[in-house]
Amino acid sequence: MNTTRPNTDTESGIRVSLAELLALSALARGSNLAEVRRSAAARTGQHASRWRGRGVDFRESRIYQAGDDIRHMDWRVTARSGRPHTKLFEEEREHGLLIMMDFNPGMRFGTRARFKSVQAARAASLLAWMATHAGDRVGVLGFGGGINEEVKPAGGRRGVLQVLRALRDWDRDAGDQRESLGDALQRARRLLRPGTRLIVISDGYSADTDAWPILARCAGRHELGCVLVSDPLELVPPPAGRFAVSTRDGRRMLDFGNRQQR
Repeated sequence: MNTTRPNTDTESGIRVSLAELLALSALARGSNLAEVRRSAAARTGQHASRWRGRGVDFRESRIYQAGDDIRHMDWRVTARSGRPHTKLFEEEREHGLLIMMDFNPGMRFGTRARFKSVQAARAASLLAWMATHAGDRVGVLGFGGGINEEVKPAGGRRGVLQVLRALRDWDRDAGDQRESLGDALQRARRLLRPGTRLIVISDGYSADTDAWPILARCAGRHELGCVLVSDPLELVPPPAGRFAVSTRDGRRMLDFGNRQQR
């Protein structure tokens, strides 16, 4: 994901706008991905249902009926009552989505439409709305920039609004402190429950050697994805010359003819 679309609103390019994140709901609702996710879930039984079935979560026992699978006999209740009982389960049909959002200082950089941090928040918002429209719970964990907070996955409009407000507030509060992806993943593991999907949104510079084995373990237990946010300047440096850039401390000149600065 890059930042190449022109943008005439300078402020919206450097700060996360809650109004902009809210507006992405319509785009997510019309997304084919959301429709596929919803229809696939209905077929495969990935969302919580109100009916009883054979799943992973035990709910109750009832009198054995012809056709019940004897592998699900509740022998303890059977022995206590003197009548055969079978266990009933609630099918696991609800997924959660946990978004890991990188707020390290390098994310506040951009040479086209917007900072990487703003583009990352837009991506996170779109994913959050998709999950919400599909009936999933959504949460977010911020790392880097001194952000050491999380919003636990919750469902409905209230859940997604908590995520969007956190994205706006954390973008405003982020400082110059750095945090590695490995350390952030250790925090994220406390929030991951069976069925929770994990998506990391970052420019990749926070990835360290500690992150890879943790990611491998997460991939073995959860659906895992990554959104890599980049700026064209990071991929192809500009030609040699002096260029004016804006920083938090004002404007300065960078000499791309200088190999060290380049």
